Amino acid sequence: MQRIGFDNDKYLKLQSERIRERIDQFGGKLYLEFGGKLFDDFHASRVLPGFHPDSKIRMLMQLKDEAEIVIAVNAYDIEKNKVRGDLGITYDQDTLRLIDAFRGCGLYVGSVVLTRFTGQASAEKFQQKLHALGIRVFRHYPIEGYPADIQKIVSDEGYGKNDYIETKRSLVVVTAPGPGSGKMATCLSQLYHENKRGIQAGYAKFETFPIWNLPLKHPVNLAYEAATADLSDVNMIDPFHLEAYGETTVNYNRDVEIFPVLEAMFEKIYGSSPYKSPTDMGVNMAGYCITDDAACREASKQEIIRRYYVALCDKRKGLPADETIARLKIIMSQANIAPEDRVLATDARLKRDATGQPAASLELPDGTVVVGKTSNLFGACSGLLLNALKRLAGIDQEVDLISREVIEPVQKLKTENLGNHNPRLHTNEMLIALSIAAASDKNARAAMEAIPKLRGCEAHSTVILSEVDSGTLRKLGLNLTCDPEYQTKKLFHN
Repeated sequence: MQRIGFDNDKYLKLQSERIRERIDQFGGKLYLEFGGKLFDDFHASRVLPGFHPDSKIRMLMQLKDEAEIVIAVNAYDIEKNKVRGDLGITYDQDTLRLIDAFRGCGLYVGSVVLTRFTGQASAEKFQQKLHALGIRVFRHYPIEGYPADIQKIVSDEGYGKNDYIETKRSLVVVTAPGPGSGKMATCLSQLYHENKRGIQAGYAKFETFPIWNLPLKHPVNLAYEAATADLSDVNMIDPFHLEAYGETTVNYNRDVEIFPVLEAMFEKIYGSSPYKSPTDMGVNMAGYCITDDAACREASKQEIIRRYYVALCDKRKGLPADETIARLKIIMSQANIAPEDRVLATDARLKRDATGQPAASLELPDGTVVVGKTSNLFGACSGLLLNALKRLAGIDQEVDLISREVIEPVQKLKTENLGNHNPRLHTNEMLIALSIAAASDKNARAAMEAIPKLRGCEAHSTVILSEVDSGTLRKLGLNLTCDPEYQTKKLFHN
């Protein structure tokens, strides 16, 4: 049973206060580079139990009268049709999604900036589309010698060639569809232009991880390394902060490596740098809101193991994952954990060995583990969900929630009309059938009402699931892992 280890209300209060302090520090205007996911930070909610996935956006909503959003999107990513792996949509589509989401929360989106623009035809087309939608668009260009040639970068031949983004609020949040979008360069370019116009403005960075005031090898920080193992990011002691203040803090390699360059840029723009270390630039207050360190440690260890299983499955799918797997093995060793510590996986494998068919397991909020097997009617995960919902609703396991009169027409439709060879109901099909049964059956109705209790539960499958099943479990909020095996030996899996 997962314990709460994070005070979300305290976090919202402290974080918004900290950002207001930083705005005041720079005379009333701040460019805030906003990293990570704003609306759906499920990684943070998994490693800091009690952190709400939408905490960042809720915090910004407390500042909405002072804030405006600038979305940076790399023109090369638009040209390459780069796709967000978690959502399956391109970066230009995600820019539109973000605008809608911000507006839906009552936040003002001031503009979009196309970074590294070199006349890409698809980027120009996207700009035209945004203009037609009434959204202002600005262009920033590659700078030869970036980031080493400070003299050129901080000059009219560098940042000076970029469009000046006209902003009108005290907090300018610069965010992006994904990494490598040029958020920091956008902020620094704006500082150059504001300074040329005699406008006081500052820069700060908001990243939740690594948490600067936790130990370097704390599982929460190791879980961040696991999440970015494919990028080769590593946490490290901030040497600049240690030298300046004699205080040990944690940052990550890219910020530490780029800090001397940033410091030189600040000196060129302002005459002196407002920061003595990468840690100084940050405003993250999450470390002050941990209420149960042991709970966060355990949750983070499970997250590391989940990332390891994901990498194993990526390799089985033919994706390049060897380096990621090697890195994750090191991180597990540092956290003193092993894949076998995913205990519910053992229950699924025992059921698989007993039946000779794929199986799945799920740990309920009270710590009880239920399992599901493959049957003539349901796939293993469909059976698992039915068993879990019965347990949550207090229904006897022998009770049939969905009658054959409901199931058989669906199977017939699948195999005779839709061309499926597998008659078993996938998770989405089972849930639709359950909802139909709920119209006339009180047990099915009780099971439907228990669905929200699945959110945050751990699940494991002995085989790699189809996109349909994995997507459904993800929407239900389950933390899923799979053994790196397919159900069949076919070459094509869907």
